[in-house]
Amino acid sequence: MLSQERYDIILNLLKNKEIVKMKEIVDTLNISESTIRRDLTYLEEHGLLKRVHGGATLPENSYEADFNTKNIQNKFEKDKIGEAAAKIVLDGECIFIDAGTTTERMIKYLQDKNVTVVTNGVTHIPELMKYNIRAYLTGGKIKNRTGALVGVETIESLKKYNFNKCFIGVNGITSETGYTTPDIEEAEIKREVIKKSQKSYILADCNKFGRTSFVSFSELKECTIITDKLPAEEYRKKTKIKEC
Repeated sequence: MLSQERYDIILNLLKNKEIVKMKEIVDTLNISESTIRRDLTYLEEHGLLKRVHGGATLPENSYEADFNTKNIQNKFEKDKIGEAAAKIVLDGECIFIDAGTTTERMIKYLQDKNVTVVTNGVTHIPELMKYNIRAYLTGGKIKNRTGALVGVETIESLKKYNFNKCFIGVNGITSETGYTTPDIEEAEIKREVIKKSQKSYILADCNKFGRTSFVSFSELKECTIITDKLPAEEYRKKTKIKEC
């Protein structure tokens, strides 16, 4: 078994439990404790888990607030970002709008445009219907905490689309780790969407800068950042920034 395969299995075990014991990892992978120890050391060095006595746990930065909690945070800033993002969209374009509270803010500003929206955000549907916007919902498993559709079915449904632009949510941005999110499955969706888009945009309020979450899904240079305020000029050296 390749090392990356082992890493993915270990991290998936941790997603479902607060602490995973060494014996459970050994039994699952059917390999030696010495190999598992090396794997855990590697994953800890990269900030993906925290070793504890007899096993491992997720680091604190893997926590993600639920949709309702995030929806009341930085509402004014998110609205400004959503409006700025919508202005970039041209008539006739097909765009992807990622699940999330900041990305949702751009929907109302699309109401007078002839666009097609594809989304994995279950909570986006009422807004899209309210403003009579042509829209498609991906397949997949519902992540109840955030209202995102994720998993193999989501990836497969995305493969048939080609987007003019995509608008992606994020939990953390740093020069070293790029764009990060707490969830492995959501990271996979974001990677696939960026790959399928001519232009990619990250929607992030200024509080997301300097923070690192569980999983990196893209380097800074791959996307343009739309934000209310850039807290450090160093980011302009890495990618395009649009302040609103």
